[in-house]
Amino acid sequence: MAEWRITACVLCAQNCGLEVFVDDNRILKVRPDKSNPRSQGYACRKGLNIAYHQHHAQRLTHPLKKVDGAFQQISWDQAFDEIAKKLRGIVNEHGPRALAYMGGGGQGSHFQAAFALRLLHALGSQYHYSALAQELTGNFWAQGRVLGRQYLFTLPDHATTDLMLAIGWNGWMSHQMPQARRWFEKIARDPKRLLIVVDPHHTETTRLADIHLALRPGTDALLTRAMIAIILQEGWQNRAYIEQHVTGFEQIESWFKNFDAHAAVRVCELEYEQVREVARLFATRQSSLHNDLGVFMNRHSTATTYLHTLLLAVCGRIGVRGGNVIPGYLTTLGVHSDERKARTWRTVATNFPAILGTFPPNVMPEEILSDHPERLRAVIVSNSNPLRSYADTTAYENAFAHLDLLVTFELAMTETAALSHYVLPARSAFESWDGSFFAWTFPEIFFQMRRPVVEPIGEPLEDSEILVRLADRLGIVPTIPDSLHEAARQDRMTYGLALMAFAQDHPEAVSTLPFVVAKTLGSAMGSVNRAALWAMLQIPPRSFRENAVRIGFPDDLTLGDAVFDALMEHPEGLWVGKCDPENNLAQINTKDGKLQVHIPEMEEWVCSIDASSEQAALGTDAELPFILQAGRHNDTNANTLMRDAGWNKGRRVGTLAMHPDDAAELDLIDGQPVQISTEAGSVNAELELSAGVRRGVVVMPHGFGLEYEGHVVGANVNRLTKNTHRDPLAATPLHRYIRCRVDRVSMRG
Repeated sequence: MAEWRITACVLCAQNCGLEVFVDDNRILKVRPDKSNPRSQGYACRKGLNIAYHQHHAQRLTHPLKKVDGAFQQISWDQAFDEIAKKLRGIVNEHGPRALAYMGGGGQGSHFQAAFALRLLHALGSQYHYSALAQELTGNFWAQGRVLGRQYLFTLPDHATTDLMLAIGWNGWMSHQMPQARRWFEKIARDPKRLLIVVDPHHTETTRLADIHLALRPGTDALLTRAMIAIILQEGWQNRAYIEQHVTGFEQIESWFKNFDAHAAVRVCELEYEQVREVARLFATRQSSLHNDLGVFMNRHSTATTYLHTLLLAVCGRIGVRGGNVIPGYLTTLGVHSDERKARTWRTVATNFPAILGTFPPNVMPEEILSDHPERLRAVIVSNSNPLRSYADTTAYENAFAHLDLLVTFELAMTETAALSHYVLPARSAFESWDGSFFAWTFPEIFFQMRRPVVEPIGEPLEDSEILVRLADRLGIVPTIPDSLHEAARQDRMTYGLALMAFAQDHPEAVSTLPFVVAKTLGSAMGSVNRAALWAMLQIPPRSFRENAVRIGFPDDLTLGDAVFDALMEHPEGLWVGKCDPENNLAQINTKDGKLQVHIPEMEEWVCSIDASSEQAALGTDAELPFILQAGRHNDTNANTLMRDAGWNKGRRVGTLAMHPDDAAELDLIDGQPVQISTEAGSVNAELELSAGVRRGVVVMPHGFGLEYEGHVVGANVNRLTKNTHRDPLAATPLHRYIRCRVDRVSMRG
């Protein structure tokens, strides 16, 4: 039956609500969902083109096995039998560190991570590689040290801030907050509110700014240290806040006391008086700070985010209305991984620790190609395409070719799937029950459990179910009595009591209960993920219980079922909790309940960032005279999730943007093909002239170079980024500062 159905976009972390018109099992039209309480009828053109993600020629329908270099269709039973046997053999022979899982970060498939990690841990491994560790873990580490737990990060209180300091964030294009363009338009019209943007380029966001600091690329850390120094030297710090809520201020104060802010600002190529005024405004207003990939993927990544946290702390802007607040959550994004504890694993070849329970994709090629006896030999990739999503495509191609086993669960025959030994078809976000756990709202907590809006074609399974069946074949799932299956077919109270009795009678099975729930209640509900949501709500974190009660759910044993039923009744999603906005600092989890601003390991790094050292480091290179900033955000790129380029038909995509004056000096014209070369390699792209790009810099989007139906659209910028060009603490790739050269491409033959 042709009808409109409610769902959500899965192309970025905002997951804006959508309505899709489905006829004959195809999405034919898409419109924003006005009933979604978070997005309220807002969606960008990426979400409105979601049908291109769902319906295309590369969708996988059956399990595949590579035989003599070609894929053959096999049964699910054969796939599970062979993969389980190979995994057991590798772990038994080489130890659990030989196995890694890469996934859990896709915006349409968060539930799978719980099952993947249970499987991984049951086999003795902790190696979870995630997209989070490609972008955000340096920030999670720094804020985790200050706030006490790595999952206690902050975000701007957009609704009540009167000054937003946006650093490395072109929010008009990248969003990274609910209803981004509506918010920008609102703040731009309000004479009582200020938008200050720090960005080397003139972007869609800087055009709305009251003040634009067009700093020199790569100097974010230097600028932030200068701003803190100015604030402390002028006496603008919030002394009462520091005394009441901060520990360690005396240790970090000396880092800024005699710092030459004038010289630093000159190296940043800014005017001192303008920077001083920005520092004064930030210190004296109801201000907040929003940083993004322009910082996380730039020089001094982790140190810069630490300095941003210090800036907020000395101005008294953490945990207060209008400042940067700790959001509530249904469940945390990950676990606290303290690298100082012996239980926290490190990679064997590169010695990087887990942060928020995840390892950085940048190091995986070295971990595979290492001669260490415990090197990686088997990788399970789920809803991830490292050959296009992560730095250094060439390194990944070489490394994956040396794996004993590469298994990919995917929607499509991606570049990574094409290299795999086994490819297992996963249902899409529009064929599954699933949800996303990014908490980007305050004080309310939003959750939406998407339900299937189209039927799968062929034999794909929910990715969580793939993991459950594989765990079962590996012998991880305990024997389940018929009585528990029978209870699952009755009411949930009966099932809950039966599950509790099973756990009490079989304490050795407690660690595998998610698999038990999946095979019993998941079977009865027709979805592993739907059953997982119910189970998760039976034992929510204490903070969520308090927040759920605050918004109106019952303060008794029925709370979990009440939230579950409400989510089932509201396909558009709903507010499931509300933080106490006046007591946000109570969430801090340090020993004394205060912000621990002194991180001893960061002292040498922060103090090394001064005018003279940065001027020397930023010197020009005659062979590689330009700075490539990879990851330009615009309306035509959506990571690697949109394989059919038809959604951009008639639009100019995947170009290399350059200032017209730089192009004139090189005798280059708009639209011509050019070659971009770095230490990692070379690619060709179409040149686009843009006066908004800073001179000496070129900018290129991410998410292109996909192979589809015999064609490649745009260039794969990750071919230009070395995986070893990374943050020294979190291994985040430094995509926004890559030395390169640009040359004319011969038009002959």
